[in-house]
Amino acid sequence: MKAPASPPLDRRGFLRLSALTGGGLLLGFYLAPVRHAFGADIIKADKLPAGGYFAPDAFIRIAPDGTVTIFAARPEIGQGIKTSLPMVVAEELCVPWSSVTVVTAPVDPIFGNQSAGGSTSTPGSYQQMRRAGATARAMLIQAAAQTWGVPASECYAENGTVFHRGSDKKLTYGELTAKAAALPVPNEDAVQLKDPKDFKLLGTRVGGVDNPKIVVGDPLFGIDQKVPNMLYAVYEKCPVAGGKVVSANLDEIKALPGVRQAFVIDGGRDYNGLMSGVAIVADSTWSAFSARRKLQVKWDAGPHAADSWDSFAAQAKELGPKKGEHSLRDDGDVQGALSKAAKTVEADYSYRFISHVDLEPQNCTAYVQGDRAEIWAPTQNPAKGQKLVADTLGLREENVTVHLTRSGGGFGRRLDNDPMVEAAAISQKAGVPVKLTWTREDDMRHDHYRPGGFHFLKGGVDEKGKVVAWQDHYVGFGYAEGKTYSGLSGDEFPARFLPNLRLDQSTLVCDVPMGPLRAPGSNVFAWVIQSFIDELAHAGGRDPVELRLELLGDRDMVPGSGPRGQPYNAARMKGVVKLVAEKSGWGTKKFPRGQGQGIAFHFSHRGYFAEVAEVTVDQDGTLHVNKAYVAADVGSQIVNLSGAESQVQGSVIDGLGAAWQQELDLQHGAIVQGNFNEYAMIRIPDSFPVEVHFKLTDYPPTGLGEPALPPIAPAVCNAIFAAIGKRVRTLPITRTDLSWS
Repeated sequence: MKAPASPPLDRRGFLRLSALTGGGLLLGFYLAPVRHAFGADIIKADKLPAGGYFAPDAFIRIAPDGTVTIFAARPEIGQGIKTSLPMVVAEELCVPWSSVTVVTAPVDPIFGNQSAGGSTSTPGSYQQMRRAGATARAMLIQAAAQTWGVPASECYAENGTVFHRGSDKKLTYGELTAKAAALPVPNEDAVQLKDPKDFKLLGTRVGGVDNPKIVVGDPLFGIDQKVPNMLYAVYEKCPVAGGKVVSANLDEIKALPGVRQAFVIDGGRDYNGLMSGVAIVADSTWSAFSARRKLQVKWDAGPHAADSWDSFAAQAKELGPKKGEHSLRDDGDVQGALSKAAKTVEADYSYRFISHVDLEPQNCTAYVQGDRAEIWAPTQNPAKGQKLVADTLGLREENVTVHLTRSGGGFGRRLDNDPMVEAAAISQKAGVPVKLTWTREDDMRHDHYRPGGFHFLKGGVDEKGKVVAWQDHYVGFGYAEGKTYSGLSGDEFPARFLPNLRLDQSTLVCDVPMGPLRAPGSNVFAWVIQSFIDELAHAGGRDPVELRLELLGDRDMVPGSGPRGQPYNAARMKGVVKLVAEKSGWGTKKFPRGQGQGIAFHFSHRGYFAEVAEVTVDQDGTLHVNKAYVAADVGSQIVNLSGAESQVQGSVIDGLGAAWQQELDLQHGAIVQGNFNEYAMIRIPDSFPVEVHFKLTDYPPTGLGEPALPPIAPAVCNAIFAAIGKRVRTLPITRTDLSWS
């Protein structure tokens, strides 16, 4: 029988273990004094270096045998951050990767930000991790220099050993831990970082640290967790979001085989929190699922039980030609420019709600005893979940312990922690530890969906095919009038790049739970904008690459404007557009009817990406994506080349799958689809090669989980037009008849 997996260390266990290493070096690096940030009692008895304590971002432990333990504080959701950030520490620490052990850190304020979302982990931690490794290296070098009675400047570190340049003297890190631990932590400004040209680990290909455990099925994921005396739970909620339980056949359910308890939880109307439902607690997941099939609940569905996608689409169609509720931007004289344009184009674009469909359905294990709760959860935002559980159950936040597990996908869904608070509430009422498991139907029908939307565009070009006017009325969804959930920015390209441009926004009020999905907003705005640019290029008789470069202009950095504005480096975008055109052979290939190339670019999450797709469309309308080319500018350093390429390739295939086939229908206030037989996902035979090229530039490294996704949908749709002359203006692509003769 396989031994149970050890749970992640809590803070006390971590410090206790560190103290037991005897003579080891334990380093915590901080940005502000702990006594100011969290209270001095947090570290009062801890074995940390002397010389000032600061709120930690990373811990490094070096044992007397030279083994280096690096604690990974950010959630691992498949993006590889559990490998890449420790690689940064190891690079600056000058230790071979083979001597490094990576351990998931406990959830604790001393680790700082422990969330993962928005492709922020690398830009938020890269320099911090470098300083951590470099500081440890500096202290070990200083310890060796003192041992030998030589200046530290005569010493250097390599492969976990400190050497003296003037002699054959050397000491391993393990031999230096006791002396280094007694040294004061140097000021971070005094620590010398390595010159990137001397990097040996960063930029190489390193496999994920969990890969060996994953392939043999070790219990790393939330759905794998087991605790003593645990029971299994399911939670039935109203098909219409926010609906309340009126009655249920609880006595009948309690009498079913394996069922221990069944009860109603009142809940509220916060989609990110605890909502009303019926809990079934049983001896096994199978018993709970089986009993649920017998459950009969009468619901008060609330005021949105008549909502439907068709009714929303009709409202949007009526709003589209009108002036928007809000003007996001109004530059120049759009109407005057349109009236003088040599050619004008009008186009309506629309896309439906879609689901995250994480491979691992939502789940959580919880045990609430009195005034304390212990949680095992695959979450992207553990601190937010900790607070949610505490506030909902009336506990002190510090009495809620969260163990961070690996996640089988997140894509933004696990930034919200409703499964966590559901499990905790069920455990509190049942009085036992429970594992709550959502079914695939739960996951799809109670998701926090990527919002649908409608765009009503007008554009004009002059006699030379130059774009002279652009207008977009975006009709999106929101919970209140005038407050669109996924709002268009007034700086969204080509804003700031055209003299005559107007962006309006209106809101369709709905009660559908919405949330961020990989590259929020950008994942659909890029499709609309880059597709319409292609329409204008065709109207003006222009090459699509040439027109895009013309739109980007001759400026370098274009400043942001307004409260949501951010700078846009047009030179970096032109760089990737030119690179992808070169690598894809743009303009040099001859395609027969039914085949074509399309290009698109987009800036999001600090990343500049341009992509070219090559497609074949059979005469019966069957679409084949033959290949995609990607040019990416995410700064000066690729941390893990293998992981970086995988992130880009996965983003491209994921993004196309969403645009190609995925859609949800809303009827009677509820999502219709519930499983993969009703909700098509891209399959292996539909996959395609993705050729990735990174353009290194002199800017800080940024994230890769999201910015590669937005350009692929418009690149493919533009390639479809090049192949058969048909525009795709509705997502998914399957809604457009692509047959031709």
